Amino acid sequence: MRTFLFWLLAFIITAATAIYQRVTGPTYPVSGSIEFYQSNVEYKFLRSEDVGKDCLVEIQTENSTVTGKVFWRRFKYDKDWNEIVMWRDVNFLRAELPSQPSAGKLEYYVELSNGISQQTLPADQTIVVRYKGTVPLYVLIPHVIAMFGAMLLSTRTGLEYFRKEPRWKKLTLWTIGFLFVGGFVLGPLVQYLAFGAWWTGFPFGFDLTDNKTLLAMIMWLIAFYMMRKSANPKKWALIAAVALIVVYLIPHSVLGSELDYSKLEQAKTEIAVDSAGVD
Repeated sequence: MRTFLFWLLAFIITAATAIYQRVTGPTYPVSGSIEFYQSNVEYKFLRSEDVGKDCLVEIQTENSTVTGKVFWRRFKYDKDWNEIVMWRDVNFLRAELPSQPSAGKLEYYVELSNGISQQTLPADQTIVVRYKGTVPLYVLIPHVIAMFGAMLLSTRTGLEYFRKEPRWKKLTLWTIGFLFVGGFVLGPLVQYLAFGAWWTGFPFGFDLTDNKTLLAMIMWLIAFYMMRKSANPKKWALIAAVALIVVYLIPHSVLGSELDYSKLEQAKTEIAVDSAGVD
């Protein structure tokens, strides 16, 4: 009975962590509603889109006198804002942001007007949408299963601390195995398909998703070594499990891959110069 309860508790912790990571991440849509000119306005702004697709910006309002504009620019590169007039489709105002190369980001916001006053959406921030390559489900699903399988196994291993006779060895090996496959085999493949880079964490960059995966693996390898040497091995299982939970609470994709538009423009210029020279 205790074994079942431990698995159930591990599952609940894993599920709660997964939900928290999802809704706090920088790719989760920003949504809300406001009252403007005696009518309700609802919005849901995307923060992730596939390369090759224009990003749809959509506002829902039944008031036909309300109009809208989208202001956008390339993130951390353009100084001036581009303007798109939204078109009306029954109860919706819509516009499309141009597709960008992989890891390209656009910063945008919406301005509503009724001819008398204006309202900015969101009121206190701009939205940043990042474009990514398409990752096939046969790669993405195993990656997600492996990563949260590692979380489940890690938590379950940590709960062995509360047994009089803990059975940690097989659980630890399964945890490390799932973490390796999910984070160091499938993870880089997903990263490459989405953003054209295999690894952007230490020592090549500051991607927190890669770095937290590396930290989690190091913690579990240290824990496994100390379990074999320590007179109280279950203590190390608990330490590693708690460390992994803390690592997983860091929102996914923070400080992730980001296109340097200055290098992109420089490359375009060099190509143009070379082409002119050939002519």
